[in-house]
Amino acid sequence: MNTAKASKGLSIKTRRIIAHATLILITFLCLFWFYVLIINATRSNGEMTRGFSPLPSTHLLDNWRNLLAGTLPVWSGMFNSIFIATCTAALSVYFSAMTAYAIHAYDFKFKKAIFTFIMMIMMIPTQVTSLGFLQLIGKMKLDDTFIPLIVPQIAAPITFFYMKQYLESTLPLSIVEAARIDGSGEFRTFNSIVLPLMKPALSVQAIFTFVTSWNNYFIPALVLHTDSRKTLPILIAQLRSADFLKFDMGQVYVMIAFSIFPVVIVYLILSKFIIQGIALGGVKG
Repeated sequence: MNTAKASKGLSIKTRRIIAHATLILITFLCLFWFYVLIINATRSNGEMTRGFSPLPSTHLLDNWRNLLAGTLPVWSGMFNSIFIATCTAALSVYFSAMTAYAIHAYDFKFKKAIFTFIMMIMMIPTQVTSLGFLQLIGKMKLDDTFIPLIVPQIAAPITFFYMKQYLESTLPLSIVEAARIDGSGEFRTFNSIVLPLMKPALSVQAIFTFVTSWNNYFIPALVLHTDSRKTLPILIAQLRSADFLKFDMGQVYVMIAFSIFPVVIVYLILSKFIIQGIALGGVKG
């Protein structure tokens, strides 16, 4: 008996050691590339041509000054990216939560068919619909504007699916019925009762949607043509595609480092809800 207990204790200890070692390795692999980014942002183009160095250099401010002195509108690109990503995250999260609430709380004809249809849309790649999308916004005179990048994101099947799973695990319909008996309207019930209960899910999806919109290059590159309206991913691509005489890898790394700061800030603000939101959203009640 003692031998079995000792063997079981050793097995648990071994699994913990392996789990911690794996987590440390994964953490290192994730953070190492950020370390390389910061280090390279401090080095000049000439230093980087000589190979990688684990130690920072002294050219960070020079790279930043050279970047701002160039022809790319860095600050307007930052504002454009923040505006588009913030509007996209807010609208996508709110209306996806509203749609998920309607599917969860109401019984109506074709309810299952509508849910299935939304899930089918999730399987369609963006590239397949891009040509028709460009033709549509061209006919609507919306080319080279932010509207085609924000409004279509209201219909976000992935966000809707996550919200629905979260509601099924956290929102008893008895709460909705009690609110109706007390005379609460449907919009008031949703905004005052349902949304506060969904705060962890809203925060998690806001982060995911913000980051997805922030990193989006394909559709903005097709829609936006004026330099003052372009987002940071487009400007970074233009900086990387400069001709040989103007190409400066130090500026590229500085701009990439500059572009990730808003994402890090949004993550730090909403990070306390991530574990709770993912845990509850993945459990179906």
